[in-house]
Amino acid sequence: MKFKYLMFIPVLLSGTVYADTIDECSSYFGKKEYSKALTLCQEACSQNSGGGCDSLGDLYYLGKGVQQDYSQAKTYYEKACSLNNGSGCSNLGLLYDNGQGVKQDYSQAKTYYEKACSLNNVLGCNNLGYFYEYGQGTEKDYNRAKELYEKACNMNEGYGCNNLGELYKKGQGVKQNYSQAIELYEKACNMNEGIGCASLGELYEEGNGVKQDYGRARELYEKSCNMDESFGCNSLGVLYEKGHGVKQDYNQAKILYEKACDMDESFGCFNLGRLYEHGSYNVRQNKAMAKEYYKRACIIDEQIGCDEYRALNKEGD
Repeated sequence: MKFKYLMFIPVLLSGTVYADTIDECSSYFGKKEYSKALTLCQEACSQNSGGGCDSLGDLYYLGKGVQQDYSQAKTYYEKACSLNNGSGCSNLGLLYDNGQGVKQDYSQAKTYYEKACSLNNVLGCNNLGYFYEYGQGTEKDYNRAKELYEKACNMNEGYGCNNLGELYKKGQGVKQNYSQAIELYEKACNMNEGIGCASLGELYEEGNGVKQDYGRARELYEKSCNMDESFGCNSLGVLYEKGHGVKQDYNQAKILYEKACDMDESFGCFNLGRLYEHGSYNVRQNKAMAKEYYKRACIIDEQIGCDEYRALNKEGD
């Protein structure tokens, strides 16, 4: 299973002497009136509002009301972070994490995630936990990852709850405990975090910690996919392809794999390639299309689709 733990969410904050300006910025941002939001965020940031600077960085990061510009986003996130705005620090860490507008630097990303978490920013804590879990920018430390995911989860960050559940499922840094994993996945799912629903669905599909129930797995995958969680869409596609908990339907599986692939889910692209390579009911064999989807899967994740892509290329020689 592959999760995308690192995520970007614009956070618009108020509560300073310039709250009216920031609140108006937030209001226009929410209504997608980005040009008006831009003017108000600029005013708030010029008055040293950390929330205003962070929101201004969001506009440049997303390319809303302005041309997308990661370097400019970095400038405003830096100012927000220097004003002790946790979201600004977290977003700045994300730029270094992904190498957007800066040279990729996990050590620098970790520094900003640490500051964000110390300011009780939930994404900063979650992303820092990810670094410790996978040894990215630091030594692997499952115990520290657990602490950070717990902090994020206790602040109602769904990804933190899901990631903590993963540790309990795998027995990393904690004694393996499916009941605890289920509880955490359910908490994430109830907070409308799609990956939590998908993780819980996987337990029901495989019968781990619960009685195997394809119908319940389907419900959870559907909820996840409806929230645009790529893993949930791919997993739901697998159920339709195999006819587990639903009537077998290759065309529906194809639609779901396409949705997952469009969201850069490597397994979705791989499964599409597989359908096209071999052909199946309602999906005509097309090795050229198979090769394209295997290639895309390989680009997203070097472990997925690469061998199949090379094999089909060799066939064409």
